Amino acid sequence: MSNQQQAIKTPAWKSPWVIGWMGLVLAVLGVNMTMVYLAVRTSSGLVVEDYYERGQDYEKNMFSKRARDPGWHMTIDLPKNPVAGNHTPVNYSVVDKAGVPVQPDAVTFYAYRPSDATRDFSVPMEQQARGLYSAKAQFRLKGVWDILVSAKSGEEEYNVGRRIDVAAPQ
Repeated sequence: MSNQQQAIKTPAWKSPWVIGWMGLVLAVLGVNMTMVYLAVRTSSGLVVEDYYERGQDYEKNMFSKRARDPGWHMTIDLPKNPVAGNHTPVNYSVVDKAGVPVQPDAVTFYAYRPSDATRDFSVPMEQQARGLYSAKAQFRLKGVWDILVSAKSGEEEYNVGRRIDVAAPQ
């Protein structure tokens, strides 16, 4: 057999051109999967409808809000792994700089679904003791939720929030 006949019988997957194209396709797929993962895990994608108006004097508003900050220490307490469809107890506590419980005028629990704003909900929290509030929340879907507790005192509103992962029902 001559060298030309041997070269013709070489399988295509051993060709450097085929290997190069397969490597390129795999690299593109890898980058796409990475971008999808980052899109799901990072930005909530929430946008307020009046974004322009709220952003007009953003810096001035933030400085004045910081100047009026009472220095409250606010914490949200809920089970480590909430389950979709179950009633989840949510506790909120608020104390001032000296550690004395604070009694805001109203406290509300908000839950935002980053991927679907139609699933957002809020629940008013009931006072259990001075500076301690609770509510029962029911997350209808598994997955990522952004939660926020808002305490109103007069005209001022103070918020604390975090992101949680709700488990699927067993």
